[in-house]
Amino acid sequence: MAAARGSTALDRDRIIRAAVELADQVGAEALTIRKLADALDAKPMTLYSYIDGKDDILDGMVDHVFAEITLPDPGLPWRDAVRGRCVSARQVLGRHTWAVPLLESRRSPGHATLEHHDAMLGCLFRGGLPVAVVAHAYAVLDAFVYGFVIQEASLPAVEGQEMQELAHEMAAAMPADVFPHLARFTVEYVTLPSYAFGASFDVGLDVLLDGIEQLAADG
Repeated sequence: MAAARGSTALDRDRIIRAAVELADQVGAEALTIRKLADALDAKPMTLYSYIDGKDDILDGMVDHVFAEITLPDPGLPWRDAVRGRCVSARQVLGRHTWAVPLLESRRSPGHATLEHHDAMLGCLFRGGLPVAVVAHAYAVLDAFVYGFVIQEASLPAVEGQEMQELAHEMAAAMPADVFPHLARFTVEYVTLPSYAFGASFDVGLDVLLDGIEQLAADG
């Protein structure tokens, strides 16, 4: 087996883990074989003994991320199990925001990716949801989680003192006679010490789950 210039031998798992760590720092688009080899203290050509190129690395990285997300607990009611999975997905993707656009794009999904999708579908089927409702539920739940993660990651602040300072700056820049609704929302809600953008995740998730239940009940 080939070895890196450092003391730790290379293998595919180590390369993928290093790629995930590097993407966390520079993003997936900026990740190159050369940068990855440098991070591993290895020669670029050495990596090709374990991977087939960047697409193969991206496949492995996506699979690694899916493996981090908690699978829905088969011992819980479907709604509680789905909630737990979605909360976990938000936490994991918050650490790996580069992964969101890639999650559903791979043509060669790995075992963890397939296991994740199968477990989610199985959870919804165990809840007695008709197949059409399962399809809608899975689509809108992931759209909500992925979209929330992207929005949350793009905001200049989401809570605490930093959010308070930003909210007051925004309020000062929005004359109430010109932007009355924005001004009211900012002053009456966003500037409150208790405000946290992330609180809307739980509310939105419950709204979706309520809607899915109602959709199933309506037949």
